Amino acid sequence: MVNRLNLQRRTQIINCLVEGNSIRSTERMTNTHRDTVMRLALEVGQGCERIMDEKMRGLTSKRIQVDEIWSYVGKHQRFLKPTDNRTQVGDMWTFVALDADTKLVPCYYIGKRRKADATIFMNDLAERLTNRVQITSDALKSYIDAVETAFGADVDYGQAVKFYEAEPIGPGRYSPPKVVRAVRHVVEGHPDQKHISTSLVERQNLTMRMGMRRFTRLTNAFSKKAENHRAAVGLHFAHYNFVRQHKTLRITPAMAAGISDRMWSLEELVEQTSK
Repeated sequence: MVNRLNLQRRTQIINCLVEGNSIRSTERMTNTHRDTVMRLALEVGQGCERIMDEKMRGLTSKRIQVDEIWSYVGKHQRFLKPTDNRTQVGDMWTFVALDADTKLVPCYYIGKRRKADATIFMNDLAERLTNRVQITSDALKSYIDAVETAFGADVDYGQAVKFYEAEPIGPGRYSPPKVVRAVRHVVEGHPDQKHISTSLVERQNLTMRMGMRRFTRLTNAFSKKAENHRAAVGLHFAHYNFVRQHKTLRITPAMAAGISDRMWSLEELVEQTSK
């Protein structure tokens, strides 16, 4: 018979992970072998992916901000060899959609920073919405064709284009570059220009880096396998949408969007996603 951790122990481990701890620090904190921690994280994360896919349907979001955040799996892109499977290692970009009103993340997509991946992401978003929506993105050119393919003319789309000063060299080179100018550009339809912004979804990028250790820069906590990377992202967003109280809303994003009538406990999320 396979020895299985009880629900309380599994919840304790997952709680460590969603609070930004690494696999090895979770191992030390919970006195659980790292292989067990990783197996549980994969199991729960894949269950969270299913919950996100099932629950995020028939949405009535009015304003969506989209952005993409960089990470990598296995090794940096510049170290890839001709024999490496480039779909499984190297640079990985997580495309994220955020409802500006409810702070809900209706969908995300992990892939490369290409037009094909942006199109898959936008098609997925379009399938989850039931009404005309205003979308704001950054200046990534792939979004223009992707939005056109997914929504056609039934969308109000604008781009928030930021111009930065040259990146510093030497001391301070890891500091974010300073924005020197920002322009709001209408691409399709009639978006409300005062709401052409990506500030909220960019703040979500910080939440991701704080909540997932494998997204933290300049560490050895990066993902070693693509499936573990995807599971970690699925866990993050399910926890963010259903369990974590948004301090501004004072409820969870899922409650604000009418998807859930209560705040889930982490124990409930773990129980629903464990096999």
